Amino acid sequence: MKTLVIGASPNPLRYAYSAVEQLRWKGHEVIAVGHREGRIEDVDILTEWPTIIPDLDTITLYLGPQNQKPVYQQILGYHPRRIIFNPGTENPELMRMAREAGIEVVQACTLVMLSIGNYDQAA
Repeated sequence: MKTLVIGASPNPLRYAYSAVEQLRWKGHEVIAVGHREGRIEDVDILTEWPTIIPDLDTITLYLGPQNQKPVYQQILGYHPRRIIFNPGTENPELMRMAREAGIEVVQACTLVMLSIGNYDQAA
Protein backbone atom coordinates (compact mmCIF):
# COMPACT_ATOMS: atom_id res chain seq x y z
CA MET A 1 0.00 0.00 0.00
CA LYS A 2 1.56 3.28 -1.14
CA THR A 3 1.25 6.29 1.18
CA LEU A 4 2.07 9.95 0.61
CA VAL A 5 3.03 11.80 3.80
CA ILE A 6 2.43 15.53 3.35
CA GLY A 7 4.23 17.73 5.86
CA ALA A 8 7.14 15.33 6.38
CA SER A 9 10.01 16.61 8.50
CA PRO A 10 13.61 15.48 9.03
CA ASN A 11 13.14 16.32 12.73
CA PRO A 12 12.81 13.03 14.66
CA LEU A 13 10.68 14.78 17.29
CA ARG A 14 7.87 15.47 14.78
CA TYR A 15 4.89 13.15 14.37
CA ALA A 16 5.30 13.14 10.59
CA TYR A 17 8.82 11.75 11.03
CA SER A 18 7.48 8.96 13.23
CA ALA A 19 4.71 8.22 10.74
CA VAL A 20 7.17 7.72 7.87
CA GLU A 21 9.38 5.61 10.13
CA GLN A 22 6.51 3.40 11.33
CA LEU A 23 5.04 3.02 7.84
CA ARG A 24 8.42 1.83 6.54
CA TRP A 25 8.86 -0.56 9.49
CA LYS A 26 5.50 -2.08 8.59
CA GLY A 27 6.54 -2.52 4.96
CA HIS A 28 4.60 0.30 3.31
CA GLU A 29 5.95 2.18 0.33
CA VAL A 30 6.20 5.85 1.36
CA ILE A 31 6.63 9.10 -0.52
CA ALA A 32 7.33 12.10 1.71
CA VAL A 33 6.82 15.78 0.85
CA GLY A 34 7.93 18.56 3.16
CA HIS A 35 9.41 22.05 3.37
CA ARG A 36 12.95 20.87 4.14
CA GLU A 37 15.00 18.21 2.44
CA GLY A 38 16.13 15.31 4.54
CA ARG A 39 15.81 11.60 4.94
CA ILE A 40 13.71 9.33 7.17
CA GLU A 41 14.76 5.68 7.12
CA ASP A 42 15.23 5.01 3.40
CA VAL A 43 12.81 7.75 2.29
CA ASP A 44 14.02 11.07 0.89
CA ILE A 45 11.87 14.06 1.80
CA LEU A 46 10.92 15.83 -1.41
CA THR A 47 10.50 19.59 -1.43
CA GLU A 48 8.88 19.54 -4.88
CA TRP A 49 5.55 17.80 -5.36
CA PRO A 50 5.70 14.74 -7.63
CA THR A 51 3.68 15.24 -10.80
CA ILE A 52 2.08 11.80 -10.73
CA ILE A 53 2.03 9.04 -8.10
CA PRO A 54 0.73 5.83 -9.65
CA ASP A 55 -1.22 3.44 -7.40
CA LEU A 56 -1.42 5.90 -4.48
CA ASP A 57 -3.66 4.46 -1.79
CA THR A 58 -3.42 6.95 1.09
CA ILE A 59 -2.44 10.53 1.79
CA THR A 60 -1.75 11.25 5.43
CA LEU A 61 -1.68 14.95 6.29
CA TYR A 62 0.69 16.64 8.71
CA LEU A 63 0.09 20.07 7.21
CA GLY A 64 -2.08 22.53 9.09
CA PRO A 65 -5.32 23.77 7.49
CA GLN A 66 -3.84 27.24 6.97
CA ASN A 67 -1.19 25.71 4.68
CA GLN A 68 -3.45 23.29 2.81
CA LYS A 69 -5.43 25.66 0.57
CA PRO A 70 -2.55 26.40 -1.86
CA VAL A 71 -2.10 22.65 -2.43
CA TYR A 72 -5.74 21.49 -2.66
CA GLN A 73 -5.40 20.69 -6.36
CA GLN A 74 -2.20 18.70 -5.90
CA ILE A 75 -3.74 16.69 -3.05
CA LEU A 76 -7.00 15.96 -4.87
CA GLY A 77 -5.23 15.47 -8.20
CA TYR A 78 -3.45 12.36 -6.91
CA HIS A 79 -6.85 10.62 -6.57
CA PRO A 80 -5.96 8.55 -3.50
CA ARG A 81 -8.41 6.05 -2.05
CA ARG A 82 -8.38 7.98 1.24
CA ILE A 83 -6.97 11.01 3.01
CA ILE A 84 -6.14 10.75 6.70
CA PHE A 85 -6.55 14.04 8.54
CA ASN A 86 -4.31 13.69 11.58
CA PRO A 87 -5.13 15.71 14.72
CA GLY A 88 -4.68 19.40 14.01
CA THR A 89 -5.05 19.03 10.23
CA GLU A 90 -8.85 18.80 10.08
CA ASN A 91 -10.19 21.06 7.35
CA PRO A 92 -13.94 20.99 6.57
CA GLU A 93 -13.46 22.58 3.14
CA LEU A 94 -10.84 20.07 1.94
CA MET A 95 -12.78 17.21 3.54
CA ARG A 96 -15.90 18.21 1.61
CA MET A 97 -13.94 18.53 -1.63
CA ALA A 98 -12.36 15.11 -1.10
CA ARG A 99 -15.73 13.45 -0.45
CA GLU A 100 -17.17 15.09 -3.56
CA ALA A 101 -14.24 13.63 -5.53
CA GLY A 102 -15.05 10.15 -4.20
CA ILE A 103 -12.12 10.06 -1.78
CA GLU A 104 -12.64 8.52 1.65
CA VAL A 105 -12.03 11.00 4.48
CA VAL A 106 -10.62 9.64 7.75
CA GLN A 107 -10.19 11.78 10.87
CA ALA A 108 -7.67 9.77 12.85
CA CYS A 109 -4.06 9.52 13.93
CA THR A 110 -1.90 7.54 11.54
CA LEU A 111 0.42 6.53 14.39
CA VAL A 112 -2.48 5.15 16.44
CA MET A 113 -3.91 3.34 13.42
CA LEU A 114 -0.53 1.70 12.83
CA SER A 115 -0.03 0.80 16.49
CA ILE A 116 -3.42 -0.88 16.88
CA GLY A 117 -3.20 -2.61 13.52
CA ASN A 118 -6.12 -1.03 11.66
CA TYR A 119 -4.17 1.13 9.18
CA ASP A 120 -4.46 -1.52 6.46
CA GLN A 121 -8.03 -2.50 7.32
CA ALA A 122 -9.56 0.95 7.84
CA ALA A 123 -12.15 1.70 5.23
